[in-house]
Amino acid sequence: MKFSIAPLKTLATLETDALVVFLPQPGTSCGLVEAGAIDAMAVEATQDGDFSGALGTTYVRARPEGLAARRLVLVGLGPAPIQPRAWLKASQAAAAALKSMGAVRVHLLAADGEQALAALAPRAFLGAAYRYEATRKAEPQHAYKVDSVHLLTRQPRASAALKEALAVATATQAGVDLARGLADLPGNHCPPEHLARVAQGLAKRHGFKVEVLGRSEIERLGMGALLAVAQGSAQPPRFIVLRHDGAGRKDPVHVLVGKGVTFDSGGISIKPAPEMDEMKFDMSGAASVLGTFEAIGQLQTRINVVGLIPATENLPDGCAVKPGDVVTSMSGQTIEILNTDAEGRLILCDALTYAERFKPASVIDIATLTGACVIALGHVNSGLFSPDDELADALIKAGAKAMDPCWRMPLVDEYAEGLKSRFADVANIAGRAAGSVTAACFLQRFTRNYRWAHLDIAGTAWNSGAEKGGTGRPVGLLVRHLLDLANAPRA
Repeated sequence: MKFSIAPLKTLATLETDALVVFLPQPGTSCGLVEAGAIDAMAVEATQDGDFSGALGTTYVRARPEGLAARRLVLVGLGPAPIQPRAWLKASQAAAAALKSMGAVRVHLLAADGEQALAALAPRAFLGAAYRYEATRKAEPQHAYKVDSVHLLTRQPRASAALKEALAVATATQAGVDLARGLADLPGNHCPPEHLARVAQGLAKRHGFKVEVLGRSEIERLGMGALLAVAQGSAQPPRFIVLRHDGAGRKDPVHVLVGKGVTFDSGGISIKPAPEMDEMKFDMSGAASVLGTFEAIGQLQTRINVVGLIPATENLPDGCAVKPGDVVTSMSGQTIEILNTDAEGRLILCDALTYAERFKPASVIDIATLTGACVIALGHVNSGLFSPDDELADALIKAGAKAMDPCWRMPLVDEYAEGLKSRFADVANIAGRAAGSVTAACFLQRFTRNYRWAHLDIAGTAWNSGAEKGGTGRPVGLLVRHLLDLANAPRA
């Protein structure tokens, strides 16, 4: 799907499959002198009770009089002032309304919303077009037909800000869709090696550096925690290092670490059978890192970023790690594995130690880490943990701007008391209470040498039920954060 910005000339002669006009409540005027015919039809639809301008409502008229467009689609924005979330919901309503039509070429018009549409239309339309077809027959009758979306502007030429907003939105949604597609793959189609191939493909397309470490290299690094999780699976583990050198050699490096458990049975501490199929989504942290690299690669963002992905399955067999086993992490700290289903923190702790070699300005790990975070925050906010106020505030602001929100959770030493062990330096779980916090406390032990934040996306990385599938979160948050860093004044 292609997106572009087109100057608004004469609406009456604009040839398009669908002219989509966004109207604030009461939905009778779009506020443009050029749109007299549209306003007249909006008044008529309102009087007939077919359209109110309420947020997300739509009205479609085929072959509208006085217009060359094949269809006129009115979309309600709700009462003024129009907030960003209202623009998103209205854009999604427009994209959904066009799903059942044969419209291929679409034009969008809003009197005072050009910037909002540029920032949100790709998210709405590409999101509506996404369909999982990797392991099922394509259904042409259900394919999204919209091929090009043109944002109409009253300026003689598009401003730099408008172009940038559209480019960022398009690249970000491409990253979201990549992450969704990876998360949706069944475990047998997305083993650790598949994540490595995707990273290599990104490197080839965008000029990144990539290194894929196998079992022998992982052993030489002393990543005993990652190896402990991997030892129950016939699929060999991979440790993926992806690097975008978009800024100068002396500029800071920022590291993203994504949990890549491509299927999590729980190991010997096996999970209940119901909904265990959803544990293919346990690599959503890794998927979000790859999706973020897709976006910054398309944008060629001027920033240095390293992506680290420890990838493995967590399965029970005769070689699997057992509750009570003690392993030595890359940091040299020993870990008593009291629960083999707390495996994400084990593979992450070795990756967090590896991150030290880059002397990073910041490290963010992203993981579907704990069911406790779902209980605490549900499916709206990702959980944010960090001892660094400045970094935490930056991530919260980025999430708000991207409409991919996170909520800061407490992280104090008292929570770590439950991780004490008689047989190792630390246990991999504490008690049931505050499980998401104690998991973050475990990770914090391996991050003493740099600024760090942890995003627990267990509640936001996928949807269950009839709409089961990956969401691509928190790619939007991460991309916005990296762009904010890239655009910040340099010291």
